[in-house]
Amino acid sequence: MSEHIAVTREDGGVLLIRLHRPEKKNALTGAMYDAMTDALAHADGNEQIGAVVIAGSGGVFTAGNDLGDFLRFAESAVGDLPASRFIRQLARTATPLVAAVDGLAIGVGTTLTFHCDLVYAAPGAVFRMPFVDLGLVPEAGSSYLLPRRVGLAKATELLMLGEGYDSDEALRLGLINDVVEPDRLLAHALAQASKLAAKPHAALAATRRLIRGDGTELGKAMDAEMRAFREALASPAARALFEAFLARSGTSRA
Repeated sequence: MSEHIAVTREDGGVLLIRLHRPEKKNALTGAMYDAMTDALAHADGNEQIGAVVIAGSGGVFTAGNDLGDFLRFAESAVGDLPASRFIRQLARTATPLVAAVDGLAIGVGTTLTFHCDLVYAAPGAVFRMPFVDLGLVPEAGSSYLLPRRVGLAKATELLMLGEGYDSDEALRLGLINDVVEPDRLLAHALAQASKLAAKPHAALAATRRLIRGDGTELGKAMDAEMRAFREALASPAARALFEAFLARSGTSRA
């Protein structure tokens, strides 16, 4: 557990993971990533949990990585970063995943939704993947998943230009299931997750595997992304962009 991640068992066999770091717009630290990784693994190992809901708090999903924390881990860590461990767990999680997105969904806040089975967003949600702007590359398999969802031309625009899109555009592109008012968003996501959890688990799991495929190509794409990400992260250009961003904004998110 992390002080900024609340994990609770809800009615109907649903596990709720909530990001709660309002002073930093729910920007993700290594400890937060580890807590979410553990929660997803716990869900897969517990037969009483039939679905997981991932949500933010305070009108924000997440502003992405806490860049200061991320850089500290990158400079000292051997092996996978906490963010990388979370992404791998996210891709292999067998329990159905539902996202409730309100406000900012930046970087991994957007790409994690590509792994969710159902995604609901408030009208004011903003999705954006500014990796290139920070001298980095896409992550969480987004370079593989996004073109297959929206086509090569649109995926290139979103990943290379890094421009944001709102809930209406996300719905039009088929990246979310519905737009839900903020006061009903979490309740709606929990209700939909409860419906999934109530279905025959074997049939639901088999259907999910058939929809997603065996994941071999996704895994290869994620490995390639992670190698390129680590190389980019170590580059002087990326470090200069990170430092300029931190100095300019006074915050730490990506």
